[in-house]
Amino acid sequence: MIKREIVNAIIDAARIEEVVGDFVTLKKRGANMLGLCPFHNEKTPSFTVSPAKGIYKCFGCGKAGSAVHFIMEHEHYSYPEALKYLARKYNITIEETERTPEEILLDDTKDRLFNINSFAQQYFSEILFENKSGRDIGLSYFKERGFIENTIKTFQLGYSLDEFDAFVKHAKHNGYKEDIISKSGLVTTHDDGKIFDRFRGRVIFPIHNLSGRVIGFGGRIMSADKSKAKYINSPETEIYHKSDTLYGIFFAKSAIVSHDLCYLVEGYTDVISMFQSGFKNVVASSGTSLTIEQIRLIKRFTHNITIIYDGDEAGLKASLRGIDMILEEGLNVRIIPLPEKEDPDSFVRNNPSSEVDNYFKNKAQDFIRFKTELLLKETNNDPLKKAEVIKDVVNSISLIPDAINRAVYVQECARLLDIKEQTLITEINKLIRKSFNKKNRSETEEDTSPEILPVEKPDSINKTLLVKDGIEYLERSLIEKLILYGKHTADYYFDGENEAEAVSTAEFIVNEIKYDNLEFSDAICKKIFELFEEEMKQENIPDEKFFINHPDSEIALNAISFIANPYSVSENWKDYNVRIKKESDDILNTVCRTIYSLKAAYIKKLRAEIQEKMKSADEDELLSLMLKDKEYKEQEMVINNFLNRIIT
Repeated sequence: MIKREIVNAIIDAARIEEVVGDFVTLKKRGANMLGLCPFHNEKTPSFTVSPAKGIYKCFGCGKAGSAVHFIMEHEHYSYPEALKYLARKYNITIEETERTPEEILLDDTKDRLFNINSFAQQYFSEILFENKSGRDIGLSYFKERGFIENTIKTFQLGYSLDEFDAFVKHAKHNGYKEDIISKSGLVTTHDDGKIFDRFRGRVIFPIHNLSGRVIGFGGRIMSADKSKAKYINSPETEIYHKSDTLYGIFFAKSAIVSHDLCYLVEGYTDVISMFQSGFKNVVASSGTSLTIEQIRLIKRFTHNITIIYDGDEAGLKASLRGIDMILEEGLNVRIIPLPEKEDPDSFVRNNPSSEVDNYFKNKAQDFIRFKTELLLKETNNDPLKKAEVIKDVVNSISLIPDAINRAVYVQECARLLDIKEQTLITEINKLIRKSFNKKNRSETEEDTSPEILPVEKPDSINKTLLVKDGIEYLERSLIEKLILYGKHTADYYFDGENEAEAVSTAEFIVNEIKYDNLEFSDAICKKIFELFEEEMKQENIPDEKFFINHPDSEIALNAISFIANPYSVSENWKDYNVRIKKESDDILNTVCRTIYSLKAAYIKKLRAEIQEKMKSADEDELLSLMLKDKEYKEQEMVINNFLNRIIT
């Protein structure tokens, strides 16, 4: 267990904009920062980060939390693992108390997989530098590829001995059980049930996630055995999903943001060679077909992708297959065709960096020109084949979501193909309508099909789902004020008293609720209110930070949702000497209005219940109910008079 004081130090050090900024490109918007949500696909940014409050909130999908919650959600970490990640980021030393056997057993599979992958990476790297076979075979290979030692260590490259179970034995010797060794994908199982090393006799390329943790491995064979695959990768595991992963993204993300451009290549050595040559904003699809998930991963950091693939015909055509998906995601895509028989690795190794840079700048083509010219070469002036090329290119243009970009590409396409713009526009509009109708039909079918319709739970922390001025809304509004202004002191009038008393907002609200024996109908509001009571008994008034970083995720996420706001006042108003009045400028009236509005709502509900009972009550019971209703009515009038008095 991590000591409480260390947890507090980590939370104090973690700046939400820095933590989120490692994974999402943020732009300043007033007092807040805005970016594309990493938890769902969106084209218009609705993901808001508040540096002042230390929270994030997506007003599209509802995800919210603190820096710790962001790492937990994004990296699928446990609470302790997220704290350890932040401790590493902010150079905080963690001292843990000894864990019980029960706590050790609670370690989930993902934590164990991260652990064994890190262990394996260190083992393979040690073999590469310290073992004779590793140096003679693995290290020699990397150096022949032109990789310097610093680059090799940066990418944590390694070597796996060409032995049946060298890693298996080493892992078991260091306390790893066979079940987690098998789940890691670092081994395969023989027909007789024995496990043996998957990557034996191969140089190792560790695959990192966005936060730099090793999630899998790639291996290139060193022998000339044609019966074995040249490259193999880790199989899918709990932490490694090939379609969601880009090789080199951890090392490239900062450079992608600073250059506002991502180079996309095919293989491990392409990435490493380009990185070493100064092109650090480069990632690879690792030999797989480009996926939507990979494109969306790039989209978090830039809207500009330049594809660099092999110079042969097959390589060029391979690049076309991923373009349509990139376009559909609203990204700008360019192609750099390399000279024949060159790949990115060989090209940057064989040419000075300055010449490579000039080549990239001069040879980068927009996809329309590239695709059109490439496909036209195969038509041999055949009208039918040319018509097919036109349809192919038009289909790609129709996928572009931005109308202005589509119009620009239509003009370019018309010029290159010697065809009227209107003809292309007509065909593109047909395709867009067809796609739209197909999508609508699909959605309609889903809406009317009980077998496949997902059951959606109402968003319990979304205020827009609550009836404004209803009890639930007012309860949440009151808890919001309690969290935001609990420590603020004002001259409050208590029930039954004519003189104002300077007390904290927390004391006023708690006493008012207790005075009237009110019970919160909303479960989470009741839970937070009871927490306030407990803390105040210890003479402590909890603040925003207490709730935002509370270990109970239900409390933390609801508290964040209460206080998160998608809007912020522009700082530009001060240039015009315009002062915008804020809720916090008059906390006394804000709090009083909220609590007495809630009391009025409670009384209204009680009176409605009494009047319903009157319909079926006997004579004696009716008299009692009428007296009770009169009492509530008088209280309602007093409260309403008070509400009118505090309106400003």
